[in-house]
Amino acid sequence: MSLSNLGPGGVHSPLWRWVVERVWRLEHAFERSRAAARPEDDTRIRIFLVMGFFGFCFVGVSLGAGWSALFSRAGQGGGYAQGVEGARGDVVDRNGKLLAVDLAHYALYVDPREVWDAKETRAALGRALPQVPAKRLDKAVFGDHRAFVLGGLTPDEKDAIFNLGLPGVTFEEQERRMYPLGPTAAHLIGFVDSGGKGLAGAERALDDPIRKAAGGEGGPAQLSIDVRVQAALEDELRKAAEEFTPKGAVGLVTNVHTGEILGMASWPDYDANKAGGATDDQRLNRAAASVYEMGSTFKAFTVAIGLDTGVATAASTFDAREPYKLGYRTIHDYHATKAVLNLVEVFQHSSNIGTAMLAERVGGQRLSQYFTNLGLTKPAKVELQESARPLTPRKWDQDTVASTSFGHGMNISPLALAQAMNALLNGGEMRPLTIRKLPPGVRPEGRRVLSEHTSAEMLKIMRANVVPGEGGSGGKADVPGLSVGGKTGTGEKYDPAIRRYNHQRQVSSFAATFPTDGPLEADRYFVLILLDEPKGNANSFGFSTGGWVAAPAAGRVIERIAPFLGVKRKTELVTIANSPKNAAPEAGL
Repeated sequence: MSLSNLGPGGVHSPLWRWVVERVWRLEHAFERSRAAARPEDDTRIRIFLVMGFFGFCFVGVSLGAGWSALFSRAGQGGGYAQGVEGARGDVVDRNGKLLAVDLAHYALYVDPREVWDAKETRAALGRALPQVPAKRLDKAVFGDHRAFVLGGLTPDEKDAIFNLGLPGVTFEEQERRMYPLGPTAAHLIGFVDSGGKGLAGAERALDDPIRKAAGGEGGPAQLSIDVRVQAALEDELRKAAEEFTPKGAVGLVTNVHTGEILGMASWPDYDANKAGGATDDQRLNRAAASVYEMGSTFKAFTVAIGLDTGVATAASTFDAREPYKLGYRTIHDYHATKAVLNLVEVFQHSSNIGTAMLAERVGGQRLSQYFTNLGLTKPAKVELQESARPLTPRKWDQDTVASTSFGHGMNISPLALAQAMNALLNGGEMRPLTIRKLPPGVRPEGRRVLSEHTSAEMLKIMRANVVPGEGGSGGKADVPGLSVGGKTGTGEKYDPAIRRYNHQRQVSSFAATFPTDGPLEADRYFVLILLDEPKGNANSFGFSTGGWVAAPAAGRVIERIAPFLGVKRKTELVTIANSPKNAAPEAGL
């Protein structure tokens, strides 16, 4: 049945009625043209009809494309980039320096059914790919189906093989995660598997936002670290490790007000581009995933707690002339002063006796509560999923109170130590650590755990411990003009073989802050250097304690990173810092 028979009144829809009416009129126009013997009109009408049809189709396609671009889910950033399996966005440092990126690489395949000369192809590939096992090449070239030969070829490597002109040899593009700085910040940045899934570090902790960044959502993932700070930290940590040959080592730099991790190093390290070839020991992030008895750095917490609870002031005295008997145990000082010490001197001389006496005044209940408030009884709050759970006492009796007061009986991660130290140094507020850059000027809301007065007193006491010539254990960390403060730490490790602490196996550290002067709200930074089982040498007079093996490295780190952080030397302090120091060797606990 023709449309003319349908008639304009045969369709009820107004739109269809209009379309049918127009087509009906065109059909009759053809008939009129033929009847009037005017074929040119018939041709013009047919050309017009064809042009109109294609124009209508073009408009429809254009409208559909525009609708998809503007209103489809693909334009809403609601998912990962489609069609690029495992794609990840860039990772950069706080200044925009590239840390991780997806780069195009190629996989090489051979289809023996398309190979013209198998022997020639096998020989050419053998010369071009000496790293591929001969058996794999033989199987690929002389087999009966298309086979994968090698992945991860760079564009230059791919072009070199392509230019050989070998039929049957083909390539497929694949994204490969690359780390331009190699081992730099490898433990913090982490790495991914072959499918683009984050397995460690920021790649794992921020897996979702990094994947979304590949689709253009949110831009590159910007980390808190500064590669200049990171490079200086790693360099000095490596030098200390080479000099004192420990089992492992850790370095940290944080902003005490924001909790941003500006540098994090773990030694030994590895190249993130070759993570699969690294050992478990190299991949271990000792800053986050290892726990240690920190030794005398804990005395900073005990002294702060004593001040905050009001059981002591800086002028309070403690009789350290004789070993302190507490229950069934007797507490000794590593290098006994055999004197009555005020609280500052207890800190400077790292007196176990004075610290245990102070902790007893505080009491087990309050001491454990403060430790909890400072985050020392839980994993450090940070995005890194490697953050380890501490080993804490089951009961808080007299022995536990004494032991934990000077850093025995509790094993915590270096990150947990840094988090708690931040609170001591920033005015008394507990804030989580972060590996993500915060907007300039932003300081997250904190939870008060110490008074501002206590924090200010601790800055003075820590500075007194580093001022040369004042008898403190941290003199080797001093940097003229930068007002460095800090606390040494030497924790003897428990040896199951002998069922007691082993004096020859130590965790030696220095926890530093700078600058200690200025108001509490002034910019301030925390630096930690830790060596696990270092060995003394002639330069350290055989000592392997924190004051000898860690404090000097901390001072060198501070001197190198201060310009990057905008901390200027104050010339009025140089005279004090140039006074004689270290005239006689001390253990530097």
